[in-house]
Amino acid sequence: MKKEYDFKNAKRGPVIPIPPGKTRVTIRLDETILSWFRQQVDEAGGGNYQALINGALLEHIARRREPLESTLRRVIREELQRAG
Repeated sequence: MKKEYDFKNAKRGPVIPIPPGKTRVTIRLDETILSWFRQQVDEAGGGNYQALINGALLEHIARRREPLESTLRRVIREELQRAG
């Protein structure tokens, strides 16, 4: 390592820029949840566990916004497919 470094042209901020539409947050998750998502990425042969968590949250929001009738129809269709 050098004895001294020149930081006069240095810039503050992340090394990798945050993509548009994304916000960096700090969140505390249970270790079991984090392990499960990381395991999914490992089993898939690679990827990004944070993207999986984001997708799961988006799916949850979409289902919460789904009208009750649509939810019932979806569940019945899924159960009929499993049974038949």
